[in-house]
Amino acid sequence: MTAAADTSTLDSRVGHYYQMEDTYLVGREKIREFARAVQDHHPAHWNVDAAKKLGYPGLIAPLTFTSGPAMACNQRMFEQVVVGYDMYLQTEEVFEQHRPIVEGDELRIDIELTSVRRVAGRDLITVTNTFTDTAGEVVHTLHTTVVGVTGEEVDPAIRPAVQGVMMHGINMLGAEESGAYEKTLRPAVETRIAEPTAAPTSPSFDDLTVGDELPVHHTRLSRGDLVNYAGVAGDANPLHWDENIAKLAGQPDVIAHGMLTMGLGASFASSWTDDPGSVSRYAVRLSQPAVVPADGGADIEYSGKIKSLDPQTRTGVVLVGAKSQGRKIFGLATMNIRFS
Repeated sequence: MTAAADTSTLDSRVGHYYQMEDTYLVGREKIREFARAVQDHHPAHWNVDAAKKLGYPGLIAPLTFTSGPAMACNQRMFEQVVVGYDMYLQTEEVFEQHRPIVEGDELRIDIELTSVRRVAGRDLITVTNTFTDTAGEVVHTLHTTVVGVTGEEVDPAIRPAVQGVMMHGINMLGAEESGAYEKTLRPAVETRIAEPTAAPTSPSFDDLTVGDELPVHHTRLSRGDLVNYAGVAGDANPLHWDENIAKLAGQPDVIAHGMLTMGLGASFASSWTDDPGSVSRYAVRLSQPAVVPADGGADIEYSGKIKSLDPQTRTGVVLVGAKSQGRKIFGLATMNIRFS
């Protein structure tokens, strides 16, 4: 693809909707596997008794767990509906946790192209995934925003290079228009949002003050961590493990998955709250990728500060910062938390 994407065509496709063909069954070992990948050691992700002490029937999934099934569900969107680009770069993610996902949950996943915006000459495309349990309640909503990159903006050598190393059955280079397009819309049905199922055990609201800072935490990432996360979350993009592809894409070296750095940020916050279920919203705008050299890996520094507090709801907003090699990798990141 060498020409710019037909944005008028894409505008007409906003609202395109489909549903995952089967339900997603949340497994206990998958939760542990994902917790390990994002270095989240909270006992509620590992030990059933610890989760029950917080009021849950079984292990609860880390906050960014939904990024895995969403990756698989969104593939169809970016291969058949959002066409005209050669590459997509993740730029923003919003996780809305209405109640924590628990082992044994059987989830229906709805996928919708919710918006196309143009900022500074770039196309920002947002896809929303809605996760609904068997009781018909929405337990999690995930909004993924990517930048569409056309062939005019990438090294032409990247296409054959990616095709030579890409996992079978996966297309990371965008798709051509194929056959007649038919738009399908979300059915008009009542939406019920799940309520939190346990009282928060996070810090007492009465002990907090706007401006309070969270203890700084450092996380190490190696190439092995990136490969492990790629397998666990289903993100096979070679930017995260192939130096040649990363450099053809304009990066100095292999870069960490944006979703991985967000998952590490969520783990950092839950280590402070000591209650992963207390987070209701986590929004991250990426600024720079974290570069992970083969020799020595990367260090990511996470920090936090209380931005605001609401005494009526005993909730607050925490600013989450992330830096690697002296560069900010999170532009603006906020976390909404229920306090005890």
